Formats: sequence, structure tokens, C-alpha cells
Amino acid sequence: MFIDTHLHLVARDRITYPWLKDVPALNRDWAFQDYEATAKRIGIEGVLHMEVDCAPDDIPNENAFIGELMTKPQSMLRGAISSARPESKDCEVFLESLDLKVVKGIRRVLHVVPDDVSQSDLFRENVRKIGKMGLPFDICVLQRQLSLACDLVDACPDTVFVLDHCGVPDFTDDGFGDWAHSIATLSERLNVNAKISGISAYAKPDWTIETLRPYVEHVIGCFGWNRVVWGSDSPVCTLNSSLDQWMATTHTLIADASESEKAAFASKNAKRIWSL
Repeated sequence: MFIDTHLHLVARDRITYPWLKDVPALNRDWAFQDYEATAKRIGIEGVLHMEVDCAPDDIPNENAFIGELMTKPQSMLRGAISSARPESKDCEVFLESLDLKVVKGIRRVLHVVPDDVSQSDLFRENVRKIGKMGLPFDICVLQRQLSLACDLVDACPDTVFVLDHCGVPDFTDDGFGDWAHSIATLSERLNVNAKISGISAYAKPDWTIETLRPYVEHVIGCFGWNRVVWGSDSPVCTLNSSLDQWMATTHTLIADASESEKAAFASKNAKRIWSL
């Protein structure tokens, strides 16, 4: 049974998502009950909601929305990974306002802002505060930004980090070497974990198991089975596959692992990292 560490829900009647207008395939409501119906069939026992880069003023609304869903009887939701703005002087006040019964981690999408945002003293100071609160910080960067991720981690040695989407490889024949080297370098930081999530969305539409295998195997080889977690990246995964196809792909890619390795990857690591 899996913990899905990366589910996005979209509720446009109460939350604003400026970026969705540029992605017509995703620009609709994505309801929890629809996800849940499939998740229960394919072996998902619990799920963390991942912030959807909503309008900054709506971040508290998004967290409240997830809190409400968590209170429903037999809800699979275990918590929210909230958006935040560590580059803001108001970030500390925002962090102090969080309901930690709901919020289990923090993320700031870094590939939609200038590269120097994560390099500022204020940003790093606030990420260190996030760590002191016991909240992991998800790193969402593109392949070309993996060196920036290393710099951020080095500045915040007591914060637990989770790299999203295998570092978003660009899936070009000449790009694998640079990506693989950057992943290996980042994995040397023992406070960093890696999320095997949604990479089919970044591959070409005609991807196969063998397209994804070298990326998944390299990440697991670098980080080890005790520092990797699984995420669906639903509904973004639907751009090139489906939730059940991604789960089937996952089972194929880890087929040769031991039962203890599979258990660590599927749920044990997630429960430890996010204190579920």
C-alpha cells in the first residue's frame, strides 16, 4: 500500500490558480472524490495534498480546504504540503499562523521565479525556520537548476528536503549525463530525499517503461531505498498517462526490489519524513 505524497486538487470556485489558463488540459476542477475512487482501487492508503501554486492571497484558503476534506469520515488525506513565500519578510508571521495538524510540509515552486530568489539571505533564513518547525521543504526545480538546489541545501543543513519529480529531467539524449551528475551530487547531502513522481508528464507522449527506467533507477541508486518516496503528481500525470498507468509503471520499475525496499519506498519513508 502506497502513500501518495503529491496530489493536486483544483477547486476554482474558492481558489484562484493564475497559471492554469496556460494549460488548457488541466484548467478544470479536479475533485478529491474522483481521485479517491481510483486511488482505493490501485493500492493507495493515504495521501498528502501538494499546493497548486495558487494566488498568494489564497494560500490560507487552500490549506483550509484540505483541512475540511481531512475531517470527512474515513478520509485518505493525511495532510497538506503548503505553499509559502520564503522570500517575503512576512513569511515568519505566515509560518506561525499554520495549523500543524493540517500542514505537514512547505513548498515554493522555484522554476517560476528568477534563479536568485532561492539564493537570498532572507529566503534561506526562512527555510531554516521551516526546518526548525519540523516541516520538510519540497524542492521543485528544473534540471538546469539542480546546482541551485545544492546551494540551498548547503545553506540549510538542519532542514529536511524532498526533491520533486526526480529533478525534472529534460529527457534529451544529450541531457542525461548532466542530469545524472547533478542528481548524484545532490544525493550526497543526507538531509535530502527524492520523490519518484510524475516524470511521465515531462517525457514525450510516446514514452515507455524503458524511457523512464534509467531515470528512476539512477535516483534510487543515488539516494538509496530509505530516502525515496512515491507521488502521483495527479492530475499533472494525466498529460501523458493516467493515475492507474503511473501506478502500474511504478510496480514494474520496482519489481526486482526486496519487500522491505518496496515498503520503505511505498509508505514507510513518507510516514517518517512528514511525521504521518
